[in-house]
Amino acid sequence: MNCRHCNTQLNTVFADLVNCPPSNSMLKKTQLNQPETFFPLKVLVCEKCFLVQVDEVEKTENLFTDEYTYFSSFSKGWLAHCKAYSEKMIDRLELSENQQVVEIASNDGYLLQYFLDKGISVLGIEPTANTAKVAIEKGIDSLVEFFGENLAFDLQNKSIQADLLIGNNVLAHVPDINDFVKGLKLLLKPEGTITMEFPHLLNLIKCNQFDTIYHEHFSYLSLNTVNLIFKSVGLEIYDVDEIPTHGGSLRIYAKHIENSNLLLTPNVSNVLKKEIDFGLLNISTYKNFQKCINSIKNDFLEFLIQQKKSGKKVIGYGAAAKGNTLMNYAGIRGNDLIEFVVDASPHKQNKYLPGIHIPVVHESEIQAFKPDYIIIFPWNIKAEIQEQLAYIKNWGGQFVTFVPEIEVFT
Repeated sequence: MNCRHCNTQLNTVFADLVNCPPSNSMLKKTQLNQPETFFPLKVLVCEKCFLVQVDEVEKTENLFTDEYTYFSSFSKGWLAHCKAYSEKMIDRLELSENQQVVEIASNDGYLLQYFLDKGISVLGIEPTANTAKVAIEKGIDSLVEFFGENLAFDLQNKSIQADLLIGNNVLAHVPDINDFVKGLKLLLKPEGTITMEFPHLLNLIKCNQFDTIYHEHFSYLSLNTVNLIFKSVGLEIYDVDEIPTHGGSLRIYAKHIENSNLLLTPNVSNVLKKEIDFGLLNISTYKNFQKCINSIKNDFLEFLIQQKKSGKKVIGYGAAAKGNTLMNYAGIRGNDLIEFVVDASPHKQNKYLPGIHIPVVHESEIQAFKPDYIIIFPWNIKAEIQEQLAYIKNWGGQFVTFVPEIEVFT
């Protein structure tokens, strides 16, 4: 396999999680006795541009189906983050009713609703029909399409371009990153700004966040690498924020290289240097990560077996991709060690985790079951979940997370 950006042959393995089904392909009860497709989950790193990327790519249309179960609006913390972002960008870019905001991977309208509330014209581009339907019901114009250079060209021909072009947690999800970024170039007005948020590769390695590796994430990104990719199509990153979402992310701000009105900030060189100092341009940094993965997997299994032998009751919270990656790599099958997983989304409740076949239920089951331990799989929002489920203290229940290392707390 060659690098998806620079076409260099890939030889260095970053992480090998063997195989698992697509992380968001939840199962109905009637599907439990049917064959299930598992795909290899190996991640390689390019020794030239340091793009970290999944080896075997499942077809995108099979990952983002009409029954896609991830709806962004079910996290209060994420909604608060998005509202704050909208207010910041409206102020920073002086956005008004005469300007156009476009979001790629707009999901259920979780973000664009805040711009729409201010009377700003919005357009969402979202490949999953069921989530886009929810956005449309909120009054958000939405195209059910995969974004790339061809779609951007069609929109440009219809005189649709963006003053603000947004992509939250989508840059890592595209199989052809060069085509995607070429599309950004076409869809951006001459004086416009692109913002993209994506989990920071530095934090993935530093904090052992291997459970953020799954088929929907084709790439794992550093600022150095994204900077190279953007420059290759005539875009320039002029600012960057380090933000806490998803265990530590970057928000980049980009413009056309020809646009001299937006000046480069020191933040860009500061983050680039931080990455170099950490070793993200040194191939040996990537070769040692598998040991960290295996350590977390072993701690996870040891904890579950110990609790089972002690007669303790264990459940999970959050039918998230993170948990599916961890449990599939650990070889969990059925609900012998974890009775069930609770999730706030009704789109996941009464279904089963892919590959693992643990049932997903409503929160009310916690009170009835009174577990001794709740494993929080989406550790990035553990404070929100801890507050929401504080009542488990009434019977001595405790929470557990396994990334970056095992932690038991109340």
